[in-house]
Amino acid sequence: MNWGTKIVLGMLTFMIFIVCMVAYMFYVHGRDALIEENYYEKGINYNTEYDAKQNVLDDNARPRITVTETQIIIEIKDSAAYSLILMRAANSDDDVKLKGNTSGTSNLILVDKTKLARGMWFFNLQWRASGKDYLFKNTVVL
Repeated sequence: MNWGTKIVLGMLTFMIFIVCMVAYMFYVHGRDALIEENYYEKGINYNTEYDAKQNVLDDNARPRITVTETQIIIEIKDSAAYSLILMRAANSDDDVKLKGNTSGTSNLILVDKTKLARGMWFFNLQWRASGKDYLFKNTVVL
């Protein structure tokens, strides 16, 4: 094999590598959990998000999260309407979005853990109680 053949094979190998990388990037595009769909709107509404986080601190309303074998139990201070988002860093197809009202006198939110993949999840809980908005963000490892 002469040097010309080696150069051509090297260039072909490099081009195949580039084409495979482009195909992989198109395959992964849109399923990244770190990209927000409404990025600019969230930036504009940052003050309301900050105020909701501050309400959690001011009112000592941090939710208590307990992870059992079959479920995630979230207990908040007052009865409220909530919106819970569990986002998976590995794949946005696994994200879980729940809305509803707390149940029982303990103001519980119950999430079935058996259908969730193991690993780290971003926990985003928003609720409204006593005329105030609250926002709590954390990570949970299942």
